[in-house]
Amino acid sequence: MLESLEAAPEGSIVLLHAVAHNPTGVDPTEDQWREIAKVMFAKKHVTFFDIAYQGFASGDLAKDAFAIRLWAELGADFFIAQSFAKNFGLYGERAGCFHVVMKDAAHASYVNGQLGRIVRAMYSNPPSYGAAVVNTIVNDPALFDQWKQDLVTMSSRLTGVRQKLYDQLVALGTPGDWTHIINQIGMFTYTGLTSAQVDSIIVNHHVFMLNSGRASLAGLNDSNITHVAKAIHSVVTESQ
Repeated sequence: MLESLEAAPEGSIVLLHAVAHNPTGVDPTEDQWREIAKVMFAKKHVTFFDIAYQGFASGDLAKDAFAIRLWAELGADFFIAQSFAKNFGLYGERAGCFHVVMKDAAHASYVNGQLGRIVRAMYSNPPSYGAAVVNTIVNDPALFDQWKQDLVTMSSRLTGVRQKLYDQLVALGTPGDWTHIINQIGMFTYTGLTSAQVDSIIVNHHVFMLNSGRASLAGLNDSNITHVAKAIHSVVTESQ
């Protein structure tokens, strides 16, 4: 990744997932984020953060915002596209927020003016329901605390599902190394299945995922995880 950033033309706009990278589930460490920042600033790249899963990685809003806060501490100008669809359960509303962080107040005013023109031309007035839900929760201390606890519950469930799937695959003696399942974070995982194995698991076991082997772990629970583990074991074993 650092080599790609070094090779990119100076001043490139670079999209970075701030946490719970989709689709890989693999995030940089805090030290690696610092290395990324060094290259980004040295090459004068423009950073565009995408943060759609804040709170789903660790259950801690501040920890999951580490990269964004690092950029702010370093005095960078950058963009953030923030989604509330997942962490507030507002999929049908697709509520979110666009942030522009700038050092210069005058430049910020110019940018705000340009954003107003873009918004007016694109949609003028967005649906307000989802935004109103988020606004109500974050501005009510009791509801905000409850929501933060709900994030801990959800992130812990995803971590637990990963561990259960890994444990069952190991217990079954499924060929291969499955530690990537527990090393990745967030809602999704790259199972490592080939496209042929994915076809087989869909047709023969009715377990659905993308052709790339990417699967949503949020769909696993105590009633189906054993079936999924056995299905993965079956298709992997058959292809040996």
